Amino acid sequence: MRKLALSDDAKNEVSRPVTEELGVPGIYAEDLQVGNEFDLRSHCVTEDEIIDFASTWDPQLFHVDPRKAKDSYFGGVIASGVHTLAVFQRLAVHSQYSEWHMIAGKALSNLQLRRPVRPGDVLTGRLTIDRIEYDDRGRATIHIRGQLHNQHDELVMQVDLAALMKTRAEENHAV
Repeated sequence: MRKLALSDDAKNEVSRPVTEELGVPGIYAEDLQVGNEFDLRSHCVTEDEIIDFASTWDPQLFHVDPRKAKDSYFGGVIASGVHTLAVFQRLAVHSQYSEWHMIAGKALSNLQLRRPVRPGDVLTGRLTIDRIEYDDRGRATIHIRGQLHNQHDELVMQVDLAALMKTRAEENHAV
């Protein structure tokens, strides 16, 4: 198994601002192999971020009201699962996908939220290539296992993804 990873400095880097320019695609499906692992950047989740996101997208009291959240099952504010998935997606795009010849996402399955994400948690992602399926149009479906761990190396989220990628042969086919 070949492991491709960022340097230790990059692993500990907080995610880039949204306005920062992304990489130029250079990786085709043929460049990936089953078993490749990619360590993603990190992101520190703040209470303000949790409340802002949840106020719009998942306004449950344990996401948006610190006072009431103290009396909840979780004993404090926690991030929405949708927010946690969005953090993963951003880390994947900024760390890897922006350098891959992606066409589109195809599927997201088996989303598991293993433990709550709390204010101050530093989430670090990882991608593992599980399977690659080539089609007759010069494209490939890449099956990926995505994970987020917190600063204690505890798994907080896991998801299986499928994405359509270009192959070098696709560059010569009309879509």
